[in-house]
Amino acid sequence: MVGAVSKRVVLFVTAFGSFLTPFMASAVNIAVPSIGSEFSMDAVLLTWVATSYLLAAAVFLVPVGKMADIYGMKKIFVYGLLIFTFSSLLLLLSSSSAMFLFLRIWQGVGAAMIFGTATAILATAYSIGDRGKALGILVASVYLGLSLGPFLGGLLTQNFGWRSIFIVAVPIGLVLLILTRWKLKCEWAEAKGERFDVKGSIIYGLSLASIIYGFSIIPDFLGFWLTIIGVLGVVGFIRWETRVKNPVLNVDLFRNNNVFLYSNLAALISYSATHAIAFLLSLYLQSIKGLNPEDAGLILLSQPIVQAIFSPVAGKLSDRIEPQKIASTGMALTVVGLSLFSFLNEMTTLQFVVVGLVIVGFGFALFSSPNTNAIMCSVQKRFYGVASGTLGTMRLTGQMLSMGIAMVVFAMFIGRAQIVPDNYPLFLAGVRTSFVIFAVLCFVGIFASIARGKVRKYPDG
Repeated sequence: MVGAVSKRVVLFVTAFGSFLTPFMASAVNIAVPSIGSEFSMDAVLLTWVATSYLLAAAVFLVPVGKMADIYGMKKIFVYGLLIFTFSSLLLLLSSSSAMFLFLRIWQGVGAAMIFGTATAILATAYSIGDRGKALGILVASVYLGLSLGPFLGGLLTQNFGWRSIFIVAVPIGLVLLILTRWKLKCEWAEAKGERFDVKGSIIYGLSLASIIYGFSIIPDFLGFWLTIIGVLGVVGFIRWETRVKNPVLNVDLFRNNNVFLYSNLAALISYSATHAIAFLLSLYLQSIKGLNPEDAGLILLSQPIVQAIFSPVAGKLSDRIEPQKIASTGMALTVVGLSLFSFLNEMTTLQFVVVGLVIVGFGFALFSSPNTNAIMCSVQKRFYGVASGTLGTMRLTGQMLSMGIAMVVFAMFIGRAQIVPDNYPLFLAGVRTSFVIFAVLCFVGIFASIARGKVRKYPDG
């Protein structure tokens, strides 16, 4: 374990790193209409403003986690900050939708290197007795980023244009680089000396990209084929990983560890059911209710701010109470909030929207911190990077699937038409259908959360 001073530095840099990436994602979400207008994007292409970033991050997370275990968590974290900060700077110069989406992919790669190491670094620095509280602060930082993103994103977009959003990431990234490089003296490489599984990483990345991209273009015929090819690729990846000496993803973590398996499954389902909320409600509030980006951002602030307040409390509770109980209760509350949004229409009040967001925010706060604590306590230290990367993959894949569901529903209801008054009835039908699907998904997630059982806490954790 590291000293008290170093632990505070670890908490600071990982918390702010975990703040930076969701802040950028949520801030860009509120600017989607403005970005789409400048680059003349249709309804389906609009979703790629978010999904290009998420796809890149999801593809690289597990390989990055393994690289962190082998070569050093701090080193990968620093490289991630460099890539994320530099790509944010270049996004200011975007002159076309193609250039914008290309740079968003690179920003996603940098985000993967941050996602894939922050939780692992924190879990290594803190012992089991106080880890839940520290992880709760980390999760709260994520939701603080999500909460400030819509508000500041809307404020910046309305007054200075959407490009101003990317300016914010640059000084934060530079400060974190300086602090990490010169103030954090520790390095962690619990699997140092192992060989990196390059072939497995390539198979994994291509398979996941095929699934996510294929799913995003369903109901096109090509989408079905790409999804099937991706699933077959994942099967091949699992077979490969069982045969190599140093796999990029140890399959036994899933096969012999119910807590790890079902906690990750619950995370995947939870993010699949909740991530598209901000995207759908951003379009709803600005298109149907006629709000400007700033006011829409204020409304959306209610969900993540509740998550930021209650996540440290839930994390601390999970050090004393089984995460299974707290997380499952949170998942049930999230189902209630999602169900409310399935009744949205032109006459829905803003108060109704806020109540739904608060319920979802409280439910997700009860779920996320205890679920993260359960995952990190259920594995040995040499798997922390992979565990962090796997959890991050569940998070981002879930977010990607959430956007994919929204894309499929939009494609079915309004096709590639722009969201204009003539299409509002079809748009609302698509929004309501999406939330029904999300509520059902989250209901299934309750059982995955319950099925994990009690956490086995490793003494060297």
